[in-house]
Amino acid sequence: MLDCRRYPAKRTLGDRVDVWADVFGDGHDVLRAIVRHRSPGSRRWGESPMEPIGNDHWHGGFEVTELGRWQFTITAWVDRWASWQWELRRKLEAGQKDLSSELLEGAVLAAVSDLTVDEALDPSTAPKQDRHEETTSTPLELIVDRERARFGSWYELFPRSWGGFEGVTEQLPRLADLGFDVLYFPPIHPIGRTHRKGRNNTLQAAEGDPGSPWAIGGREGGHTAINPELGTIEDFDRLVARARKLGIDVALDFAIQCSPDHPWLDEHPEWFHRRPDGTLKYAENPPKRYQDIYNVNFESEDWESLWQALRDVVLFWVGHGVKAFRVDNPHTKPIPFWEWLIREVVTVDPDVIFLSEAFTRPALMSTLAKAGFSQSYTYFTWKNTKGELVEFMNDLTQSDWPEFYRPNFFANTPDILHAYLQTGGRPAFEARLVLAATLSPSYGIYSGFESLENVPAHEGSEEYLNSEKYEVKERKLDGELLPLAARLNEIRRENEALHWLDNLTFVETENAQLLAYVKRRGRNTVLVIVNLDPMQPQEGVAVVPAALGLPPTFRVRDLLDDMPYTWHVGRNYVRLEPGQRQARVLRVETS
Repeated sequence: MLDCRRYPAKRTLGDRVDVWADVFGDGHDVLRAIVRHRSPGSRRWGESPMEPIGNDHWHGGFEVTELGRWQFTITAWVDRWASWQWELRRKLEAGQKDLSSELLEGAVLAAVSDLTVDEALDPSTAPKQDRHEETTSTPLELIVDRERARFGSWYELFPRSWGGFEGVTEQLPRLADLGFDVLYFPPIHPIGRTHRKGRNNTLQAAEGDPGSPWAIGGREGGHTAINPELGTIEDFDRLVARARKLGIDVALDFAIQCSPDHPWLDEHPEWFHRRPDGTLKYAENPPKRYQDIYNVNFESEDWESLWQALRDVVLFWVGHGVKAFRVDNPHTKPIPFWEWLIREVVTVDPDVIFLSEAFTRPALMSTLAKAGFSQSYTYFTWKNTKGELVEFMNDLTQSDWPEFYRPNFFANTPDILHAYLQTGGRPAFEARLVLAATLSPSYGIYSGFESLENVPAHEGSEEYLNSEKYEVKERKLDGELLPLAARLNEIRRENEALHWLDNLTFVETENAQLLAYVKRRGRNTVLVIVNLDPMQPQEGVAVVPAALGLPPTFRVRDLLDDMPYTWHVGRNYVRLEPGQRQARVLRVETS
């Protein structure tokens, strides 16, 4: 439980929930403790034993078998019979002869007329536990999501660049073969015409410019309408149904903003910001300006109706089979709103997950996760040196963040083309893909990544030249990095160690350009070495620590090319050369 029980921790279906507590009392009585747990909607509590692990620390746990909000608590009591037996044994060991009074006490506890020493020490004599002086802690809550909230490979595309919904539907088998679990669409709603942006974010749209999908709303409708250029709601339903059969979630963008042509501006003018002169205030994120977008006013006097309308938008798409939402800029909206909305939605359908697109301060990012977001974008895109990556991953894993914060490492987005990719060529893309896919249980790429798109709008910009946000492209699943992405997705599914975040150990390489780390889960051990330098060969050693518990000599297999090698605890020579091999993904072979 987080922040003095203000927020629940998170787990996924089938997880074992480990519970630790300090259990103690006055005197020397023998204590017992259990974890009591209750699934969502159940009135009955299950019980799991806790065991002492030294110095008043106790440990127990239970398995979560249903989605939703669980409750658990700890109950402890004095075991009077065991306490009496403990005292009796001490006196016997001390050589005390007259134990008649002690045996009379035991007889009362056992509800018998008399008791011999042999009977007192016989386990079959023990009476039913009476849980004397029972004490129960305040119930705690736990959110249990489906596995996709923790583990998955995301692929982002603009449907208009693939022939609309019908064209995307044709690509679904190929996306499934490539191993992608989630197909994420930017907004699919009608696009406003007033102040529509042109190519490369120009203020004047030319004839035929499609506009930005984030300028939501037009004469065809608002957040529950479909852009007719993409198809119909029936086309969308067929796409979602086909994706589900192939094991793919369709994720929609939930952006709380409206074009000047959105129906809500006429129907609910009180929901929008106005300046003192009465003009509407368009959205800004300096130096970016969004003249084609108006934000809603969460301080509106009619805020309750606004909240309900936004909830109804999400539930509308849930009703059409959408189980995942990527939320645009949630950090600019009130935290209580998200806490309420997410709880409202998952009460209707606990399969729904929410991805927070919040590149902001750590305290705010973490609070959004605590408030209910299933997973979150991170600073990964901007962490490219060894020092940055090690510090970043340690912050994520060596804290209480894994209890509530599930990262999603997108290697690029329509808004973010990092300088590392702009200048590093294919080796830079390979390095970032391997890092994203093996460091984080959830990762994603935006289409164009696999084709090595790396031209910025101008020097120093992270925006793409000829950005797809403002124009239609002709996309195909033919990028040269797709075989690597497919193999990494296959490796991820086959190795449980890559399904988790906080099982990470960094390995010394004696080279600032070589990053090495180990992930372990049970008997599954994966060792990854990446050359962070996209320009030059780098060599060094991977110093496997004895603390990992591996044999002095062991076999590994490079899962990228299926080559076996012999490795040792201690120093192992490594050389990685751009254009030939940018990374190794080694699995320790077990007999």
